[in-house]
Amino acid sequence: MEKLDPKADGATTDIVGQNIEKLKALFPDVFTEGRVDLDALRETLGEYADDRQERYSFTWNGKARARRIAQTPSTGTLRPCPEESVNWDTTKNLFVEGDNMEVLKLFQKSYHKKVKMIYIDPPYNTGGDFIYPDDFRDNIKNYMELTGQTDEEGRKLTVNAETSGRYHTNWLNMMYPRLKLARNLLRDDGAIFISIDDHEAHNLRHVCNEIFGEENFKADIAWQKRYTRSNNTVDFTTVVEHLIVYAKSEAFMVNLLPRTEEADARYGNPDNDLRGPWKGASFLNPATPDQRPNLCYPIENPNTKHVTETTTHAWRRSREEYERLLADNRLYWGSDGTQAVPSIKMFLSDARGLTPVNFWPHDYAGNTDDGTRDLRALIAEKVFDNPKPVLMIRRAIEHSCAADSIILDFFAGSCTAAQAVLEMNVEDGGTRRFLMVQIQEPCDKKSAAYKAGFKTIADVGKERIRRVIQKIEADRDMKVAEAELALPGMDDEAHDHDLDLGVKVFKLDSSNIRPWDPDFENLQETLLNAVDNIKSDRSEGDVLYELLVKYGLDLAVPIEERKIDGKMVCIIGAGALVVCLADGVTLDLVEGIAALKAELAPEIMRVIFKDAGFKEDVVKTNAVQILRQAGIEAMKSL
Repeated sequence: MEKLDPKADGATTDIVGQNIEKLKALFPDVFTEGRVDLDALRETLGEYADDRQERYSFTWNGKARARRIAQTPSTGTLRPCPEESVNWDTTKNLFVEGDNMEVLKLFQKSYHKKVKMIYIDPPYNTGGDFIYPDDFRDNIKNYMELTGQTDEEGRKLTVNAETSGRYHTNWLNMMYPRLKLARNLLRDDGAIFISIDDHEAHNLRHVCNEIFGEENFKADIAWQKRYTRSNNTVDFTTVVEHLIVYAKSEAFMVNLLPRTEEADARYGNPDNDLRGPWKGASFLNPATPDQRPNLCYPIENPNTKHVTETTTHAWRRSREEYERLLADNRLYWGSDGTQAVPSIKMFLSDARGLTPVNFWPHDYAGNTDDGTRDLRALIAEKVFDNPKPVLMIRRAIEHSCAADSIILDFFAGSCTAAQAVLEMNVEDGGTRRFLMVQIQEPCDKKSAAYKAGFKTIADVGKERIRRVIQKIEADRDMKVAEAELALPGMDDEAHDHDLDLGVKVFKLDSSNIRPWDPDFENLQETLLNAVDNIKSDRSEGDVLYELLVKYGLDLAVPIEERKIDGKMVCIIGAGALVVCLADGVTLDLVEGIAALKAELAPEIMRVIFKDAGFKEDVVKTNAVQILRQAGIEAMKSL
């Protein structure tokens, strides 16, 4: 039985390796002894290769390192915390506490091309914002030390002071690898919405143009964060912030808005057309005859027989289309029928929804006061500065998502996005899911949040989600009670049993599996650790979820627990993965697992045991043969 290799099986997606394989498939002739021959690649690319020293580019000190960090696999894991969760066994919503770059790396297999919309509200780089200090050598160890989990001194999380000589550079080095990793998680028809202010909006656009493609820029939405003027400012009062929107690809289509009475009021029916109200569209084309000669032809008014030749403008439609519109009575020649140039009838019955605009006023998307009220309705104390309003996130979801979409926020803060998802599902019966990620950024000990019992921003986010769920459940119970009073004996229809009111909480940590790192001064202990290579402070649940991450399975995949020969066996994804981490594995247990292949009939079944769990080597050897006879070839021990 092949043993699980912590280096090969314990790391996340090797992005560089995947890119190299793609390059080999496209240009096999540019590889020499496994390495890329850059001269050969330049020759292959021809005129598309640009090796000029002076060319248009956006760069900064540390960009190459930031790109490498994004491509370096993580050796971390996500440890389950059922005690901090709600409805652990059934929910598909996730909250992950940890450095978002490492978490994004761990998400690369499980959520690759599955996220419909990303919303983030990153640090604005205003001089006092927390900046994630990434460590290229060992980011997990760096994270654990920075958050005081492994270092008694507790290295301090830093801010990016404006006086720093690397003020913009630090922010760019923080944002670049995270956005690069995030793009991999978006579906082809997905989009990202990023809140930012004027400090870094221009740099953010440059970075996003490079990562998502300038052609995929969709909007720079001006969000009216406040509606009052402040006379305390020296220059201009800032009343708007940016919401930058990029699509993953041309497959993204913005969701149109429902039509309004105001929009429909622009339609009339002056000629009593039986097809109903319409509005006129100009038949003139802005282009000149020289620009569009194919759209220049004489037209005749059917009422006056007057012929009009176009001299200054082309027509908007081709001659064939003009003839079709004329025959179908879709041209309007004025109230008296004598206009020389007609209007095209655009019927209300054919009208589509309204396109969103790139200005979101406070009455459409909420403001900062609304954001504060949203949170204080759940937690009385002011535990978070300037939370975004729920309504703004809802607008972003409405414009970009379907009712069953996955929404990711990896700068989750107080988890406004999670509240938006939960509330929208209540209203329309949707099955949207959220993935929230927030680092253990400490609350100031003098702050109201700390005094209210919140040690970190992550604690605030988790509690907000729990309280939103409690509020929704309380509201549903009240509706049920009211309905029962009105109609005694009615069925409990007010409860929507398919509604996902829960959250699974995970925490970023180092791998549960000890790497082979021999200590020659204490070789006996090293060898014992190699035999039982699961860390002593880790549970079977910890190991199980690490396996889900490494095999690229959804962390909310159904897990069935069965007792076979008195031992616990976990069946994941209807048999896609079967894990037994028990000691004292017997052949009867192996036979029971082999029988699952016929019962569940998965396309591929992977089976994993604990290497030290077999009673003796002969059991392990025979287990391989028994599983192979059942058609199970993918088996490993750890």
